[in-house]
Amino acid sequence: MLGLPDDIRACLFDLDGVLTQTAKVHQAAWKRTFDEFLRRRDPSAAEFTAADYNEYVDGKPRKDGVRDFLASRGITLPEGSDDDPVDAATVAGVASRKNELVLRELEEHGVAVYEGSMRYLRAAKEAGLSVAVVTASANGAHVIDAAGFADRVDARIDGLVTARDGLRGKPAPDTFLAGARALGVAPARAAVFEDALSGVAAGHAGHFGFVVGVDRVGQAAGLAERGADIVVQDLAELLERNS
Repeated sequence: MLGLPDDIRACLFDLDGVLTQTAKVHQAAWKRTFDEFLRRRDPSAAEFTAADYNEYVDGKPRKDGVRDFLASRGITLPEGSDDDPVDAATVAGVASRKNELVLRELEEHGVAVYEGSMRYLRAAKEAGLSVAVVTASANGAHVIDAAGFADRVDARIDGLVTARDGLRGKPAPDTFLAGARALGVAPARAAVFEDALSGVAAGHAGHFGFVVGVDRVGQAAGLAERGADIVVQDLAELLERNS
């Protein structure tokens, strides 16, 4: 009933953009952060765009996103440290500014979920599948709790776990592989659900049993090219295919 191969025993869900609508919050925070930074260096610099977000930032750990986007503009910054102020011209400073903006937005407006994804999550649990959330966000626990579905999550691999265990961020498969290990299943018995190009690439690289691309922003072709076995606009479509 879930639109998955019969031998799948676990679901590994990205968080922002798949289960919750916080991808929009992250994109807006990245845009404000990078536009402010670029204007300080060069008032005529081109703005950070949605295409930049999808290609260089979405789904990646914060500092990787900073490095990759700025590299696309020919900019290299010193790494700095996590104690750097948010206006420091360092990778850590830029990343901290972005996180500051995200936390402010979440505090003021809360977390909205995708109802189709919540239906799918409930169906997966009712079918006896294990569930992990795999996200680059260091705020994963906060977002899951605020969204109200912590009781349906068996394991969480977030930015804090990634840093603690020295895992490579997406598009490397490390975090999804860690999610499968936490659930006690082989990658071939787990399905990955991702809206980010880097996340789908990670699922493909990890040789998971099934990779679902979730197209929220009109990049279905890119998700398929990165290795999605199927692309849907909402997870409810997978339930409807079997109704």
